[in-house]
Amino acid sequence: MLLSIVLILMMGFFAGQIARRLGAPPLIGMILVGIVLSPPVLNVISPEVLGAADELRTVAVMIILMKAGLGLDREKLAQQGSVALRLGFLPAMCEAIAIAIAAMVIFQFNLTTGLLLGCIIGAESPAVIVPGMLRLKSLGLGVTKGIPDAILTGSALSDVLLLLVFSLLLNFLRDGGVEQITLFGGFTVNTVYLLPFQVMLQVILGVLFGYLAARLLVLLLTKQNWTQNAVQDTVIAAGLALFLVLIANTLPYFSGYLATMAMGFFLIELDAPLARRLRGGFDSLWVVAEIFLFVLLGASIQLQTLEKVLLPGILVLVIGLFIGRMIGWYLSTLGSNWNWHERLFLLPGNSAKATVQAAIGAIPLAQGIAGGEIILAIAALSILITAPLGAWSTGFFAPKLLTKGEVDPTKVTVATRTILLAAVDTSSLATAVLTKVADLARRSHGEAIVLHVVNTSNLSDIQRLQEQAKQILSDIRYEFLVVNGAVPETIIHIAETYQVTEIVMGKRGHQPLGILIGSVSQAVLEMSSIPVILLENRKR
Repeated sequence: MLLSIVLILMMGFFAGQIARRLGAPPLIGMILVGIVLSPPVLNVISPEVLGAADELRTVAVMIILMKAGLGLDREKLAQQGSVALRLGFLPAMCEAIAIAIAAMVIFQFNLTTGLLLGCIIGAESPAVIVPGMLRLKSLGLGVTKGIPDAILTGSALSDVLLLLVFSLLLNFLRDGGVEQITLFGGFTVNTVYLLPFQVMLQVILGVLFGYLAARLLVLLLTKQNWTQNAVQDTVIAAGLALFLVLIANTLPYFSGYLATMAMGFFLIELDAPLARRLRGGFDSLWVVAEIFLFVLLGASIQLQTLEKVLLPGILVLVIGLFIGRMIGWYLSTLGSNWNWHERLFLLPGNSAKATVQAAIGAIPLAQGIAGGEIILAIAALSILITAPLGAWSTGFFAPKLLTKGEVDPTKVTVATRTILLAAVDTSSLATAVLTKVADLARRSHGEAIVLHVVNTSNLSDIQRLQEQAKQILSDIRYEFLVVNGAVPETIIHIAETYQVTEIVMGKRGHQPLGILIGSVSQAVLEMSSIPVILLENRKR
């Protein structure tokens, strides 16, 4: 089992990085590794890990939905009005109906089995869509009109709807008729008629439990200070989110995934500093969870079942996407302020399939439903085609179709690389400057540029500075530069060239000729658009 975990992590990571360097999304490499390691090919993943695949996928989806909730923007969602709500119902419903009709014609399915297939294929993948939308938010693409937020919310709502309908249809096919339930007073009613109320109940209770969970987290982590660092905050938040998902599986009266997303959303409103800390923590968890999710996704794909339905299966997917889903997208954005470029972006940004199809695609076959093998094959086909294509096309088309706006760092993690410039001379302040840079670099996991500007060559002094830097910055990645030129201008030029985040220098150091450089520090302060930290030698 441990060997399987090591193979999944190592091979999944490097395959993802190879795909990234080739210009493709990392998940493509991870899925391919899963296919290679799966039982039909190399068969090196242990049965214990394969048996726990559903649970591991649940954890991964919980993490990505928590990330989605922590990135939602209430003002942008309110600005969109009903667009996000319509995106949660209309595209998925239209695609499911179009797939059902196509399956009835191509595979001779009855209406119920066709709709069952439509519910499986129509569900959107949070594992593909959420990272893509959060990346767009971090780049500012589409944020002015709240397009990534609308897609994130709509995706979560559509999965709630389709999973409910899927369960209802599965019970109908398995039991051979419409399920009846008895209400108070002895009245009986078909569960079909209760579907709208079930959807409303799942959504309302999911949002409510998400809010209560967010309040509980703020109470425990902020007001009562049960934790001491961001890692502990993340562990408690992840445990609570996973608890919501597990309870929802046992008591299916609310959507656990929607509750998880709502918890992240309400945390921004209740305690923005806590939400920021958790955002970084869940980013770290996703690094590992992403590998397990997509490698196990690839391992679950039944390649041998694809041969029979390859071409007709692709036809069904095309009909569902280009007829059903596009009608739903048009109706969802009707009357909105989206232009045709932004509406067209829904094609790459809101059509990926992966997680839900892997989780429920095999259930009809396991339950003995007629046509279950075909349903599983088309579910696998939808993953192989739309997951990598959706991940790639989102990044490729977003800059071409969406308008770039201002990034809100309170809603997403903005990746920054900390590079500190230590401008040192041969005075005693060099030690203080290097020590300060080392401290700042350790706090921010940053790197350093050590710069010594000379007008005259003095090799012994330069060697002494190099030895000081090597000793003080022994655990910091740094580069030592010796440059000739005018001191202030050279410092500014190097800082801009290396895109440093801060300049650290002494205020009263001495040049080799004994000239005070107080004027140098003043000149750098006046010329630099980069923050400058001055260390003063108080010895007189």
